[in-house]
Order: sequence, then structure tokens, then C-alpha cells
Amino acid sequence: MKKFLIFIITLLLFFLSSFICPYNREFYSSLTIPSFAPPRFLFPIIWTTLYILISISVSSIYSKFNFKDIKEYNKSLFFNYIFNQSFSIIFFCLENLFFSFIAALLNFISALFLYYETKELDKFSSYFLIPYVIFSLYATIVSLTTYFLNLNLF
Repeated sequence: MKKFLIFIITLLLFFLSSFICPYNREFYSSLTIPSFAPPRFLFPIIWTTLYILISISVSSIYSKFNFKDIKEYNKSLFFNYIFNQSFSIIFFCLENLFFSFIAALLNFISALFLYYETKELDKFSSYFLIPYVIFSLYATIVSLTTYFLNLNLF
């Protein structure tokens, strides 16, 4: 029961920014998006899947370890959560492509740290984070490319 409750809380927390700053169709449609970016309809499917995998990993770790005993893991999870959530807020609410790229980059870097800290505690739980790390790198590349494609130089 504890593991399921942690899973649900984690999942809801990762969806928080999408409730605060929902998808802005008008803003997104106004952008030049790289050809290798996934279609818009795939983003909610991809991120929902990734958030489920992250929640499985987190709930597995917290069901095996005492919160107070895994300080480095907690720090990695906290910073990854902040950077993950900041991307949507910066991109959709503030409509700032440069800082959303920075948030995507920091999310990727913190995802690497989260993966490492998870692997140190439980190798099996870290496997659930591999798609997140890979997609975070991809999202960083898409974000950087979007930024450059939409620079108004003149």
C-alpha cells in the first residue's frame, strides 16, 4: 500500500506543471519546430509514460529505503523535479525559448544524476529511468534547435 501511495503522489507531482501551465496551442503553433521533433499528439503520451516510469522507480526506492538514509538520492530527485517542472512553466507560461532550453539542459543533467543515485541504491529501479534520460537528451536537442530556428535576427 505504501509503495502504491508513493507512486500516486509522485505521479501527481510530476503532472503539476501541466495543470499550472497547460499546453498553449497558439504559442506552439507560432514556432518553427525542427523536422525531427515528434508530432504534437505524441508529447502527452511520451511524458505520461515517462512520468509513470519515474514514479515506479521512485516508489520502489522509497519502499526499500528510509527517506532520511538516502540524502544524495533525495537531492538528485528534488533538483530533477524542479528542472523538469520548470521547463513547462518557462516554455508555455513565460514563452521563453532560451530559458526553456536551459531548463531542458538542466533537466537532462539532473536526470543523469538521478539515474546514477538510483543505480547506486537499486540497479533494477534505475532501469525505469533509462527512457527518461534518453528522452531528456532528445528534448534538450529539440529545445536548442527550436531556439535557433526561432531567433529573430532582423
